[in-house]
Amino acid sequence: MKHKDAQTSAQNAERARIANEELTHALAGRPLINFDRHTTASRIAYAGPVGRIPAARPTLSLGYYSSWNPAGAHRTIAAETGTSLRDGEERKHKWWPRITDRAVADIRSFEHPPVVAGWWALPELHDLAGPNGTVAGLPASVRHTLEEKTALERVLRSAGVRKRHIIPARVYRGQLPSLTDIRSAVGARRIVVQAGHSGGGRGTVFVEDEHAMEQASRLPGPWRVSAFVEGWSSNTTVLSIPDSRGGVRVYVDRPSHTAVDIAALGAGTAKSAGHQWATAFPSQGVHDLIEAATRIGKWAWRTHGLFGLWGIDTIWTTAGPVINEINARKQATTEISGVNQQLAGYPPLAIAHLTTMLGSPVSWLPHPDEFNTLTLKAAHGSAPAPYYLKVRTRQDVTTPYDFPGSGIYRIDGKRLIWERAGAHPAEANTDRGLVLIANAPAPGTACQEGAELATIEGISEGPALPFAGPRELSRRGKALLQAFECLFVPTAKC
Repeated sequence: MKHKDAQTSAQNAERARIANEELTHALAGRPLINFDRHTTASRIAYAGPVGRIPAARPTLSLGYYSSWNPAGAHRTIAAETGTSLRDGEERKHKWWPRITDRAVADIRSFEHPPVVAGWWALPELHDLAGPNGTVAGLPASVRHTLEEKTALERVLRSAGVRKRHIIPARVYRGQLPSLTDIRSAVGARRIVVQAGHSGGGRGTVFVEDEHAMEQASRLPGPWRVSAFVEGWSSNTTVLSIPDSRGGVRVYVDRPSHTAVDIAALGAGTAKSAGHQWATAFPSQGVHDLIEAATRIGKWAWRTHGLFGLWGIDTIWTTAGPVINEINARKQATTEISGVNQQLAGYPPLAIAHLTTMLGSPVSWLPHPDEFNTLTLKAAHGSAPAPYYLKVRTRQDVTTPYDFPGSGIYRIDGKRLIWERAGAHPAEANTDRGLVLIANAPAPGTACQEGAELATIEGISEGPALPFAGPRELSRRGKALLQAFECLFVPTAKC
């Protein structure tokens, strides 16, 4: 057994070595710049306990939230640094103008044209890269086409996705009909109205009455309207890599259980409160999801040239998964879902994404059938897997001046006690009483209502998972949240 473990460890280390070598070659001495709200994006690749990919550590990170060591042991420019303010929901995506001048000045000092990596190829990234630099991100036009919610049903049918995985919907332009007429058209009392282009739940309204219908009518059209589907929300990370024969290889990670609409975490009706990957899914449903993702990936490559990281949002019903969104980009789950690949002995798929975006081959991934078979087995549960809770403050708070900051904490009754520095969920086995607080504000930071306070991360085989249902914290999750809140707003309950 020890010999087998040593052999497996050696194989894992060799994959990491090759991945680092290939990414280093792809960068070719050019500085890597990360453009992400989180200045510690890609930390699981370069700051983890094992299988580190040093080449993934950026030369410069540009974002909103300040970093922490060991995740941020490199140059970072964060909008909140020096302001002692973390904005609420409405302004969290408006950080770039605050640091533009500093970022441009830094980049001009580089000896070589940079590689600028982001969720997709925004104009800002092209401006930063300059005429001789490189942008590593999916084209905005591809994202716009594939993420158009009013076209979802057409896209899925064109890709050959089976009918049972498609939610029938109606598309309305100009103006929405009355609630009575829409209910009749979709055959349901509770309906879902979505704006054509939106993300993070901001363009989705669940309609049960005229008041909600009035909210929905204020969304920018055209609108996709469907029946509300009961079940666990879920997200799946997918990677498409062109092969040498003009086709594409499609790798599918295990799906998450996504919790939404948890007021205690500050998550609104259609907004994610976090994800957990250790909860088991039915084998047939996972098989069907892998098949659907593969069909979408091959179709999107043939018709739109989609390659790199992308994702699928699903709702898991008693009959299996139905697809409610395609995300042609990196996602909020990309960082932590990469822990799944590391636990399986591979570097994060995000490393293959960046290497491929730079036009270089990736040799360390197995054939997709082998990788996707591992996904099918892992989705049974009963093995350690990552999770995270996203905590938004429900009132204006100021981070205490004695707050230790992001790192590994020990759960001690109703309290969280600082244990040590850390930046990777695998360092925080919650079944053994540890958690990672990540992306937290610095001491003395004023956090407005709705601001993201932090993510609480870790791994668990199941006993310490934070969510008990699609819209419900588990008993352990409630205790964890209470202990976290006591770090910010001490009350009698602490």
